[in-house]
Amino acid sequence: MPPTLLTEETVRDALRDCYDPEVPCNIVDLGLVYNVAVELDPEVPGAGIPGVPQRHRVHVDLTLTSPGCPAHTQIVAQIENRLAAFEAISRTEVALVWQPPWTPHRISPEGRKRLGID
Repeated sequence: MPPTLLTEETVRDALRDCYDPEVPCNIVDLGLVYNVAVELDPEVPGAGIPGVPQRHRVHVDLTLTSPGCPAHTQIVAQIENRLAAFEAISRTEVALVWQPPWTPHRISPEGRKRLGID
């Protein structure tokens, strides 16, 4: 069976296992993940050799509920550890971004249910 194609959706689904330790909601439904980019990693050993499984670089743009959030290192570590479980991922980069600023409007309908909002 060929390996499953690694997609942005696959990565976002995996990131639903990562939580802001101060809020009982995962970082995707909380609206902290602004962007996920998945691309082939041409620098990984064996890249381009027929029969060698392709590996990918994953870049995540992440914001926090506030710029001074003390949990940022813990959240980044959760992301890196969760994505390390994928053999198809060779490298994960997480960039903290502040624009646009996070607001509670970014919380998904599922996150709102979980938090008892609305």
